[in-house]
Amino acid sequence: MLKDIEGIILRERDYGESSKILDLFTKEYGVIGIISKGSKKIKSKLSGVSSRLTYGLFHIYYKEDKLSILNSVDIYNPLLNIRNSIINISFATYLSELVHQVLNQSMKKDEIYNLFINSILKINESYDPLVITNILELKLLKYLGVEPILDRCTICGKSTDIVTISADKNGLLCNKCRINEKLVDLKVIKYLRMYYYLDISKISKIDMDSKIKNAIDDFLTEYYNTHTGIYLNCKKFIDDLKMVNIYV
Repeated sequence: MLKDIEGIILRERDYGESSKILDLFTKEYGVIGIISKGSKKIKSKLSGVSSRLTYGLFHIYYKEDKLSILNSVDIYNPLLNIRNSIINISFATYLSELVHQVLNQSMKKDEIYNLFINSILKINESYDPLVITNILELKLLKYLGVEPILDRCTICGKSTDIVTISADKNGLLCNKCRINEKLVDLKVIKYLRMYYYLDISKISKIDMDSKIKNAIDDFLTEYYNTHTGIYLNCKKFIDDLKMVNIYV
């Protein structure tokens, strides 16, 4: 039966000499596998719509618990500002891989779908990709069951005299409970709290000091490494961009 399903392609892989298998992320069904027959052929109607981050309405011969078959796609947004920028495509690729991992551990497919789509659209609208990426990273920790404590000290529970944040100790620390943890600029804590509650779709302006942005990114990188067990090669490329000051 032919179905119309909104979605975005997270991954693609070869299937035979001329076709691909696509991992399509949908709000309705989560991630489903679809065969894009003949899409590796230049003249195929599917050749331009069977790649990672194709976002639109997919017309599919849907087969539950089996590989479905792609018929055609109506593109919602070509995401040209992402595809034409090595920096943007790097961040978007990382987020697609990260979301794929999180979906394996959560039943909240529709919520994650909305967060992911809104993040991709904001990057495409030329909002700072590092900030958007960090906001989504922070929000996804909830679905992994390891979100940090950002409203009180993780040790004593006090909400006053907060002086730093620790990935190892799951969140905020007050002056009394801090032992030898590095102090951070309190703006880092302020923005992390803002990230957590912010509606990505309603972002209209981003104006942050690069040191604060990078401190937040460093914290989230350490937090993911400490608590999630998710390690993605494409994240290393983003880190390398920061190291050589291509992106700060």
